[in-house]
This record gives sequence, structure tokens and C-alpha cells, in this order.
Amino acid sequence: MPTPDQILIDELKQGKEWAFKELVENYQQKVYNTCLGFVKNPEEADDLTQEVYIEIFRSILKFRMESKLSTWIYRIAINKSLECLRAKKRKKRFAQLRSLFYPDDSVIEVPDFEHPGVIAENKERSKVLFQAMEKLPESQRTAYTLHKVEGLGYEEIAGIMKKTVSSIESIMHRAKNNLQKYLHDYYYEEKMKTASNSR
Repeated sequence: MPTPDQILIDELKQGKEWAFKELVENYQQKVYNTCLGFVKNPEEADDLTQEVYIEIFRSILKFRMESKLSTWIYRIAINKSLECLRAKKRKKRFAQLRSLFYPDDSVIEVPDFEHPGVIAENKERSKVLFQAMEKLPESQRTAYTLHKVEGLGYEEIAGIMKKTVSSIESIMHRAKNNLQKYLHDYYYEEKMKTASNSR
């Protein structure tokens, strides 16, 4: 007997409008939260969410159900988010290059943002953590975001990233060590600033 996902996929492949609406309702918040966890900008996360659904619509006929539907959708959301970040890095490098010749031009900084999964009293701490996460290599940032921000287990993350569970465990271990180092440096600098200001 076909699963609900299999029925939904079959109906999507037939171009049924109700199926696409149901897909959006089921996954919109997850896709948005995933994108937001990477790009840190609500407007960009909205745009990326739309791009993810356009990609799903274009690619659904190629989907062979070799993974779960949710795994496939997360993968698309991550790829779109990482593409966006790479483009922003290129723009930032270009802006920095321009600033050498046009000193009045300011480099665009990543704006503050609020993630739905962050509790109000943890906002300041979360802001620092998200900034530290930006320093992680792509694989570490992806695994850490999926586990800590989206709450996915290692097995599901392994499916999304096409790696073994033990590989994800290793990536997470390195991510945590790197974040501890970044955060230690940050809080040490803050402590030194507070100490010098109080003199």
C-alpha cells in the first residue's frame, strides 16, 4: 500500500494543484526556517523558499524516491541557501575591492535577524552563535544548522548530506570544537573590554 508521501509525489508528477498546495502547507515553515538558519535575513529566506518550491516543481518528475521526500526537499533548501551565501561572499569581496578605489562605498554587513526557533531571552547569545557559525566550513555549518537549529537527528542529516552517520558525528565534533574556540575568543574579548571600561 502506497504511503502518503508516495501518493503526494504521484499527484505532483501529474501536475495536480491540490498536491502542490499540500506540499507547500506541509513544508513551507521547515524550508523557510532552514533557509533563514543559513542566510540570516528574513527577506532572503522568503525569496529562497520560493526558489525551493520552483525547483521542486521543475524537478519532481526526476525524483525517483531513492530518499524520503523531506530529505530531498531539505537538500534543495540547503543547496539554494549555500548558493546564496557563495554569491554574497563574491559580492562582499567585490565590495571590499571597490572600497580600495572608492573609500566612500560601505561594505554591506549581514543584518540582525530573529529566528523562529530562538527563545526571546537567548537572542543576544544566539546572535553571537549564528555569527560564529558563519566561520565554519560549509559541511560543518550545514550539519550543525540541521541538528541544532532544525532539530534533525544524525541519521536524517546523513541522508540529506549523503554521508554516513559516523561521518556526520565526526563533522559535528569538529563543528562543536571550532565553535567553542570562536566563542571562547569572543567572550574573552568581551570580558577584556568590560574590564577596561570599568577602570
